Amino acid sequence: MRILLEKSVAKRKSLLTGETDSVRLIDGAGDGLPGLFLETYAGRWLLSTAGQIPPQVHEWLRDQGVTCYAKRLDQHQKESPALLCGPECTSPFLIHENGICYEISFQSGYSQGIFLDQRDNRAEIRRLMRPGMRLLNTFAYTGAFSVAAAMSGAETTTLDLSQPYLDWAKRNFSHNNLDPADHHFCKGDTFHWLKRFAKQGRIFDAIVLDPPTFSRDEKGVVFRVEENFGTLAALAAKILASGGQLLCCTNFRRITPAEFTRQLLSSLPRPMTARHSPMPADFTDEPYLKSTWLA
Repeated sequence: MRILLEKSVAKRKSLLTGETDSVRLIDGAGDGLPGLFLETYAGRWLLSTAGQIPPQVHEWLRDQGVTCYAKRLDQHQKESPALLCGPECTSPFLIHENGICYEISFQSGYSQGIFLDQRDNRAEIRRLMRPGMRLLNTFAYTGAFSVAAAMSGAETTTLDLSQPYLDWAKRNFSHNNLDPADHHFCKGDTFHWLKRFAKQGRIFDAIVLDPPTFSRDEKGVVFRVEENFGTLAALAAKILASGGQLLCCTNFRRITPAEFTRQLLSSLPRPMTARHSPMPADFTDEPYLKSTWLA
């Protein structure tokens, strides 16, 4: 097992550069280590496991001489990671991804502030955006897509239900010498805001839709990716500029990329073309993230 661990980490060394210091080092069955996932965040490691940590893995991690936290992949008990070995990391810290700074915390709950599987999509958003363009980032979490777009001069609108996450997003802007006051932050339900933007006549050049696979709003209305993403995409398409880009993402495993794209295209109010982007190179296990670009 030690050989597999060493081999998995070694083959990703080329991804770690002065511009990017956070990648997935071990990706489960894709590296011959099912149920075992290891990520580095600027030299601080996070281990995620589907079960108990094998003693050989624990011993190997201790031998690396790095700070390593661990968490269980449990949909019902979403707790903050616990220190496994190495010095404690009790404060938020910064990582770099393609030259952009993002704030990370191992004390923030189940998620640490960024999803590394979206790295290539964030780079694409940054590439597409230009000064004067407008991005709408829905279900925005800590605003990583917004920051990427703003780095190219775009005006961004960051939308999330959580005020603490919106505050975190503003800090991510500040970490990159971007003034949050030059951008917009909206708290609330995405369906509500999409309808509101349409009434206001707001138009965006790019829109990011990356909702949870299942949710229930304050009125009890249920959202399921496999049934309702098309409705969400249709609302977004109504406020998308001609020639604009709509990025639709889901990590729902029980839908294929073809099924996902078919649902989207059949729901849109106007004909659009679709392209699918693959997951980053360090994600070698099952390609669970479906990313469809509509234009």
